[in-house]
Amino acid sequence: MKNIKHRHIAVFTSGGDSPGMNAALYGIVKKAEQSGIRLSGIRKGYEGLIDGDLVPLDAHKLQKMIHRGGTLLKTARSKRFLTLEGRQRALENLQKNDIDALIAIGGDGTFKGLLAFSEICDIPFIGIPGTIDNDISGTDYTLGFDSAVNTAIENIDKIRDTAESHNRIFLIEVMGRDSGYIAIHSGLCTGTDAILIPESGTDFMDLLDKIKNYHSEDAFLIVISEGDEIGAELVASKIKQINKDVDLRITRLGHVQRGGNPSALDRMLGIRLGVAAVDALLQGRENVMAGILNNQLHFTPFEEVVKQHQVTGEFQELLELFGK
Repeated sequence: MKNIKHRHIAVFTSGGDSPGMNAALYGIVKKAEQSGIRLSGIRKGYEGLIDGDLVPLDAHKLQKMIHRGGTLLKTARSKRFLTLEGRQRALENLQKNDIDALIAIGGDGTFKGLLAFSEICDIPFIGIPGTIDNDISGTDYTLGFDSAVNTAIENIDKIRDTAESHNRIFLIEVMGRDSGYIAIHSGLCTGTDAILIPESGTDFMDLLDKIKNYHSEDAFLIVISEGDEIGAELVASKIKQINKDVDLRITRLGHVQRGGNPSALDRMLGIRLGVAAVDALLQGRENVMAGILNNQLHFTPFEEVVKQHQVTGEFQELLELFGK
């Protein structure tokens, strides 16, 4: 692998925030400083790239923030970057500031944006997967997923306490627009009675079979991914049709899953991927995402990354086993 000397790298966080982003920034800054590379942060994702909102990044400050959720650089979704005019303004800002490489921390939308940007911009891009949904190919786990699952587990355990006190049915909605990883991990780890995810076509019928025999003698917990095609409200109405006397509640965990201190796994993952992103640029890689497969660093082209990583194989078998 050839060695490339970069003078000025910029980094930004984009899309939904996820625990571990600050740890990734810390890894990037430490490696850039050790390599003698100037590093700038771009605030508010693609919006900041269009507006030229650049800030210096300090390793000492980030060292004290690796335990914090969210992102020091802020984040945003940018409609302007979807336009050619917006991408051209972003390119002008990179050129004006002599930036010769770009690192982006975000999800599949972030990497799709980099693919579009590469059509007019020829500097190398490196991606780091930051999304709690764990729905990106090319890595076993994405930044924030483990923390989000732990948050969901903590809340589901608490809901079980009140559910058992009243013998209620609880529908608990967790995040996961296109992927059921949070639902299946948090549901299995808390011993819930049913798990509904977008990838399964039989989980709803299995649930209805269970509800027919439910006699309000115990709590009954259902975890449902927000992206499930049935939806929490419809599931609740179907349960009421089958058993109109049940005491049922819906709880949506929502954005609490994105907040809070990152887990040890997410902190370490962020540091590893941050350092790996700078190393990749120094090795001459471009337009790839740094990930971890089988606990080894792995680089995947953006074209393959934007394919959805969904629950399959062993996890589907576990869902069928514990859903019966």
